[in-house]
Amino acid sequence: MRKFLLLLTFLAAANMAWAQRTLPANAKRAEIGTQQMLPMVMLNQEAHRLAPGGLIFDAANRRITHGQLRPGSEVIYELDRNGEILRIVVLTPEEEARFDRAKK
Repeated sequence: MRKFLLLLTFLAAANMAWAQRTLPANAKRAEIGTQQMLPMVMLNQEAHRLAPGGLIFDAANRRITHGQLRPGSEVIYELDRNGEILRIVVLTPEEEARFDRAKK
């Protein structure tokens, strides 16, 4: 029984280590604007096209749909070679603070 509990503890700790996300280094920061018809996304008052297969992640690192993006959310995004949005990541308050410190 002790071995089983030890194994569960190890697996839980390993799972938490995997849960940390890495943010892309070449991403740009923006604020989500008003809701747009798919495939358009409003970033910093400019309409951008979401690439086919583009992914959106919330602050808990779960994939979400275009309709679940909340206006006013701080995000980072990556563009593909065609200038379309490849990935959007909603930032946590800690990540926002880290980006603000890095900008200075």
